[in-house]
Order: sequence, then C-alpha cells, then structure tokens
Amino acid sequence: MAELEYLTDAKGRVKGVFIPIELWQRIFPDSPTSLAEMIETIEDYCLNKAMDEAKKTPLYSKEEALKYLEDE
Repeated sequence: MAELEYLTDAKGRVKGVFIPIELWQRIFPDSPTSLAEMIETIEDYCLNKAMDEAKKTPLYSKEEALKYLEDE
C-alpha cells in the first residue's frame, strides 16, 4: 500500500498531503469532473476498503453479537 506523506510548515503544522500517483489512480481510475463526483468516488473507495478489512475479521455468532450489543 502506498504511503501518504504529510507536508508541514516550519512549525510542524500539517499544510497538505502528498498522495502517491499509484493510490490516486486506484481511487480515481477515471478523472472526476466535479467536486461532488470526487467526494462520491472517495466515499466509495473508503467504503470498499472498510469492507475488504471487514472480510478479514471473524464473524460473531448470533449469541456473541447479542452479547456485544447488550454490553454497549
């Protein structure tokens, strides 16, 4: 996975983010034409990434899920 780089000013405050082109092309395989389209594409990318991570985690049984909800 490509690493993001944070650009900072002389006081160490984050001023920008460098996104490697490999990651940019995965998020935006076709260049978005508007801000709304860009936002939607980023949301889709993040949701798909979260779903991929969720596939790696074990599923709760019905009983475990109910206990978890009770504990919350």
